Parts: sequence; C-alpha cells; structure tokens
Amino acid sequence: MTFPTSQSGSQQKQQPSSHWDIFCTVIDNYGDIGVTWRLAKQLADDFNIEVNLWVDDLHSFSHILPKLCPQTPVQCHQGVTIIHWTHPLPINWQPGLVLIEAFACELPQAILSQLEQINTPPTWINLEYLSAESWIDDCHGLPSLQSNAIAKHFFFPGFSPKSGGLLCEHHLLAEVTQWQASAENRENLLASLSIEGVKQDDTLISVFSYESPALQSLCQLWQQSIKPVHALIPMGRSLNSLSALLPIDSLAPGMTFTLGALTIHILPMTDQDTYDRLLWSCDFNIVRGEDSFIRAQWAMRPFIWHIYAQENDIHLDKLSAFTQRYCKHLEQQTAKTWTALNVAFNQDDAESTASKWQEMDYSATEMQSHIKNWPVDAINDADLATRLVQFVKKG
Repeated sequence: MTFPTSQSGSQQKQQPSSHWDIFCTVIDNYGDIGVTWRLAKQLADDFNIEVNLWVDDLHSFSHILPKLCPQTPVQCHQGVTIIHWTHPLPINWQPGLVLIEAFACELPQAILSQLEQINTPPTWINLEYLSAESWIDDCHGLPSLQSNAIAKHFFFPGFSPKSGGLLCEHHLLAEVTQWQASAENRENLLASLSIEGVKQDDTLISVFSYESPALQSLCQLWQQSIKPVHALIPMGRSLNSLSALLPIDSLAPGMTFTLGALTIHILPMTDQDTYDRLLWSCDFNIVRGEDSFIRAQWAMRPFIWHIYAQENDIHLDKLSAFTQRYCKHLEQQTAKTWTALNVAFNQDDAESTASKWQEMDYSATEMQSHIKNWPVDAINDADLATRLVQFVKKG
C-alpha cells in the first residue's frame, strides 16, 4: 500500500507510483460518495489497485461506512486509503497513475500547480454522472486540454457498449442469486435489523425516495391490500411525505406503525452491504439517486426510480432515456404501464401512481424473467471499473 507522504515544510521528492487517486465532494449526502466508495473498493478488490479516496465530508461518509472515524484525516478501510480532503490538504499529494475528479469536483489548486511540474502526469479523468441518454456515447472518453496543457478525459458511465459502463463488482450477480435462493437469508437480515412480524408470504417493500405525494398515495393503497405489506423506510426525506399518516416530528429508528394491511418500519441508516441485501430481500424497491438506482437493478427486483429533480424537468428526459432502454425487450403493455408508473411518481402525480400500481402485475412470468435478464444485458460484457482500467491501459 502506498500512503501519501506526511506534509512538511520542504518539498518532497516525487517518485512514480501506480496508485490511483479519486477526489469526491459530498453533495447529496450518500449519492456521490456512495458511487466513489464502491468504485474505490472494486478497484482494490477486483484489480488489486492501490486507491486513495479523498473526501471532503467524512461525517456524511460515516453513515454508509460506520467504521469510518470522521476525526481521523487518513485511515484505511477495506483496502482503500481514505483521506479527509481539507483546505489545505492534510498531507502532500503524491502523483500516481490515475487522477479522478468525481462528478466534476474541482481539484485543489495545490495539486493543479503540482501537475504542471510533472514530466509524466497521471491519466486525468473526470468521472461524470450516469446517464442512459444516447449523446454520451459521442462524448465518452474525449480529452479536454486544460490550462496546464494536460488533457482531462471525460468518462461517462452508461448503458451502451460505447459508454463507460455501470458499476458492478465481478462477483455481485452470483452473490445476489445465491442470497435469493434461501428464504432464511431474508429472515436473518430482518432479524438483524430488529424488524419483526414479517411472514414469508408478506409483501416487503423498501422505500428510499425524495419527498413525493405519490408515496403517500401508495401507502394508502397498501393499507387496503389483501395480504400484509411491510414498508421499510429509513429516517430521512421519504418520511416527510407521510405527515398525514405518521407523526413525522417524533419518529425514531425501530418504530413501527400498522395502518390496515400496511406496517411501516422505521429503519436507521445502514452501511452499503446491508442496504444491498435489503434490496435483494424485498419484493419491490423504491430508490433514488444514482447509487441506489443501480443497486436496485442488480437486486433483480422490480423498482421505481425517483430521480433527482432538475430545472426545466431535465430529469424527466433522463428518466425517459432509461425507461426506453429498460423496456426494449418487455411486452408492449407491460412496458407502457411500468413506464407510466415511474413517470407518475416522478411528477408527484398521486392518482396516476396509485392507478398504475394497481395495473402492474409484477409477478407475471415476463416481468420476473426481465428483471433477472436485465443486469446481464445492461453490463454489456464489461462493468465501469473494468472499462476504466482498460481505458487507462490504452493510454
């Protein structure tokens, strides 16, 4: 493991190193850091690459990595060196093989100045947000010459063979399949989360969304369900939508509320591994952002994607681009209903969301086959980390 050198008053001699640096600013609490943490772990696990992950907000990071100490500037977890990105930097930056700016964050001036002095600078990559839109195929990998005369390459994660691919560990899909083969895994997971009263045939739904009246309409619908429904909702923004059903000002992890056929379980925030297994164990998942969105697909369960809202409804264009790809091999009526459900939820259309939920048959053979085949189709032979490594090797 190559650790950055300690800061001192004198300039340290820079030695060539094969490590990668990833810089990340935490914007939406768990989205950006969720993606970069998974990428760093996979590069370390699947490719044996030494990775330094520089993060500006260790407190938010600690919610998905509870072992992380927010007061410790440099620490190592799961083979990744995590460095608190402060101004000035807590330690000197040592040039490595690759330098990644995650989601257009701006590198510290000290590093930009240092880059100008290096004969062979690292491969400089701007890792962009995931998109299913076709235009990214023409932009993926393009260089942009910076003011210091070094090229920065734009790397676009996506669903096409021409894009940067999707984040997926090499062992993941086999692990999901193995997990779902045994009902005991679900029982043990729920027990570990202190979730009680869930029978094997009950419907289990995880909810991790932004605020939306559509969520309340679904909860009211689930109250009238023929068989019991359990909604697993972490503390946070989803609960803000349920003020008509719950005393949201006094909620705490561990609380449960039974409303007709629906039982709502309030969950604490969990680490990534536990959240992944929660998605694998539920019958349906409502997810938000980029990281959870991809994990819901790898869970091989039906889902609603609550995409981050943007000005001029640009987010709906991104949603449309994804639903078109996702539904390409679905029967026409099923594709139409599933798409309408996702659009209605994202437009805060409570009435249409409830209506399309009732129309959708998630247990249909075609839908069940699709959610299991989709991950293999979406990977397109190579995941994001593999394509990054291949991109760097090509030079």
